[in-house]
Parts: sequence; structure tokens; C-alpha cells
Amino acid sequence: MPNYNRVILMGNLTRDPELRYTPSGKAVADISIAINRRTKTPDGEQRDSVVFVEVTAWDRQAEVINEYFSKGQPIFIEGRLSLDEWTTKEGERRSKLRVVLDRFEFITPRAQGQGQGRGPGAPG
Repeated sequence: MPNYNRVILMGNLTRDPELRYTPSGKAVADISIAINRRTKTPDGEQRDSVVFVEVTAWDRQAEVINEYFSKGQPIFIEGRLSLDEWTTKEGERRSKLRVVLDRFEFITPRAQGQGQGRGPGAPG
């Protein structure tokens, strides 16, 4: 049976991106997004629930996200699920499901002057 691992999410960043570089020089950024859901109870009361998702971006996408996104901004992401597993100092096994980013989209228009690129004749 074939397998398929694809995630599509849209939410708001819960913190500023955390950019770092691997020893080989690859950029990696960790972000966390909150996805809100509003439902109505049988009594007609509105209820909000939120899901927090950890996302890892690599290479140029990591650098772009770090440059143009900050806490509270909306983002559309597409990627795949990945399971991180580790053992704590106390010997307890832990795991965490995260999304490895394949692509992303800006949801709101960027501010004037952002994202113009640095082509010939561009300042910078």
C-alpha cells in the first residue's frame, strides 16, 4: 500500500523565528504556529480552541522566514510530518511530532519596500 505524508496549515506565528546554522553551513529555522478554531456548543455558545504546531524550515526558506516574519503574523505552510524522539537525562523516552516545511506563502501583503529583492541597481 502506498504512503502519503502531506500537511497543509495556516496559522499565526506564536514567536519570532529562531534561525541557526548547522556546522556545514545550512540554515535552519524553527517556528511555532497557532491554528485557531471556533465552534458553537449545543447551547449556542461560541468556543475557541487552539492547536500549536512546531515547524522546521531549511536553507533559503529558513532565511526568508527569519527575515520577513515575526510573532503574530499569519503564514500558510505545506510540508510533511516528522517524529523527533529522544531520551531525557532522567532516562525517560520522549517524542514530538513536527512539520518539516516544503513551501510557504505570505498571507498578508508585505510592507512597502519589503521583498523587492536585490537585483541589479537595487540598494543594499
